[in-house]
Amino acid sequence: MTRAWLLPMVFFVCGCAVATGSFRSGHIAEGATIAAAFTLLAYLNSPLIFPRSLGAREAQRRSALDGRPVVFWRPGCAYCLRLRFRLGHRARQLHWVDIWRDPEGAAVVRAANDGNETVPTVVVAGTPHTNPDPAWVRDQLAPSARRDRNAGG
Repeated sequence: MTRAWLLPMVFFVCGCAVATGSFRSGHIAEGATIAAAFTLLAYLNSPLIFPRSLGAREAQRRSALDGRPVVFWRPGCAYCLRLRFRLGHRARQLHWVDIWRDPEGAAVVRAANDGNETVPTVVVAGTPHTNPDPAWVRDQLAPSARRDRNAGG
């Protein structure tokens, strides 16, 4: 099991244990609610809701070509989750690097944050920004989105 899945699995197993206790005591609706809540927590803290992660080198290469920001993140990070949800469908336009899966990505983040693995760290045009406002990140997508539309039509 990789580190990225540890927290979601803990949520899921704990939810199953608590829900089982409720089921055994005859509280079916309570058990179902608990199971659903813990399953949702597991899902929200899993890598599943984030766009597919790339390696740091590949993300930086793609960013150099298309000008889109690179987001360094890790599962279980509330600030990364906030950024992902606030960006909505536009999050897929960014290049995402899971620092728990990519040692080079973790090194980039440590270099940008005085040795700390503080995420999300968003790199725009080679400049790192630690935990930026999601609206600011969305604004960074505007130039590349316009460039893509102009190139296509």
